[in-house]
Amino acid sequence: MTIPRDPAREAARRELSKGMYHENDPSLFQRALNAFWDWLDRLFGAAASATPGGAVGLFVVILFVVAVLAALWWRLGTPRRQPTSAAALFDERTRSAAEHRAAGEAHAAQGHWNQAVQERMRAVVRSLEERALLDVRPGRTADEAADEAGRALPAHADRLRAAAREFDDVTYGGRSAGEQSYRRLAELDRDLENTRPSLAGSAVSPAHSTRQGAAE
Repeated sequence: MTIPRDPAREAARRELSKGMYHENDPSLFQRALNAFWDWLDRLFGAAASATPGGAVGLFVVILFVVAVLAALWWRLGTPRRQPTSAAALFDERTRSAAEHRAAGEAHAAQGHWNQAVQERMRAVVRSLEERALLDVRPGRTADEAADEAGRALPAHADRLRAAAREFDDVTYGGRSAGEQSYRRLAELDRDLENTRPSLAGSAVSPAHSTRQGAAE
């Protein structure tokens, strides 16, 4: 019996639509995954054809990009959202400069460089407060302390600002400190202890002193 083309096609479609013929078909997820891998294969194939050296050249380029990203990650640390304003340098506990130094040394002995840097910076600022070079002001940030102290100790202004940046990077920026960072802060702390402040108006010229003495 001869069946016309269109009725034969419709009969075949009805027959093949039965569930018995689709028991082993891939799931929707599997079909989507296969489509993704096909697209990725076409993408890499196109990239390889456009890259000098073909697939080997593409592999070298990918390795270079990964190396650059790894170097940036190691150098800059984990990206974090920067705070809208820096938090206070000290917490609610009031401790002396000597206590902060001891805490910094204890952290350094254990290789906890982030905490060591934080405590040594607090020791620097507390020491300046104890010497009356800074007024005791709750809520002061490391940057504010460095700016104020730099005016009284101009020879160390740049190092004070660098120390404040180090403190902020470690405390709020997700950076990791190292031994050298702590040693720089410890050296700054010792140098500041042996530095006399430069106070405006404290220096009187010899000629002025002589005239003042003659007038008296």
